[in-house]
Amino acid sequence: MSVLKIDPKTIPGVILAGGRSSRMGRNKAIADLGGESLLARIKARISPQVSALALNADPDWPEALGLRLIPDTIPGKAGPLAGVLAALRDTAASHPQATYVVTVPIDSPFLPEDLVSSLAASLDGAQAIAIATSQDRDHPVFGLWPVAIADELENWLLADEKRRMRDFLARHTVRRVEFEMIETTHGALDPFFNVNTPDDLKEAEQWLQVLPR
Repeated sequence: MSVLKIDPKTIPGVILAGGRSSRMGRNKAIADLGGESLLARIKARISPQVSALALNADPDWPEALGLRLIPDTIPGKAGPLAGVLAALRDTAASHPQATYVVTVPIDSPFLPEDLVSSLAASLDGAQAIAIATSQDRDHPVFGLWPVAIADELENWLLADEKRRMRDFLARHTVRRVEFEMIETTHGALDPFFNVNTPDDLKEAEQWLQVLPR
């Protein structure tokens, strides 16, 4: 089998922020963590890893920090895969030379600084999807997606009422990349810790204080 090698520097990225933030009670992207918004922290961690960066969010987004907005192409808040589809469609239009796009969620401020290179290194065949894992748990919103699956994904989203990420992944070859926990003086931190609630935000503040410098 020929090995598919992709230069991570050619991969664009999209931050997924199209959710309702219902458990936070407000737009989680602007929630303050250590003096910076979650969006600012995510942008700072993923920007150096990608060739270009955009934000999957509603057209009336209040503050995009200079990021180009990419709204969902399917109405009705159809879940994270709708954001993936928007990323695929935009990549095909804005970066026609790119064969893959990486997605990350808006609520994981400690995401790995080698996320994109590690996902790209795992690919060994066309059409494979690479996703992150930690402690044997999948985190598919941290994914490297082939642009060529856009039509299939759109048809599936329109036909499948449940729109579960794992059901769509089951249709494809998936490469799972395990990431190590971050060792701190307070214990081990999952790099994919996500902030969904005000209590999560308080816990993230505590982790921020003990992260290795």
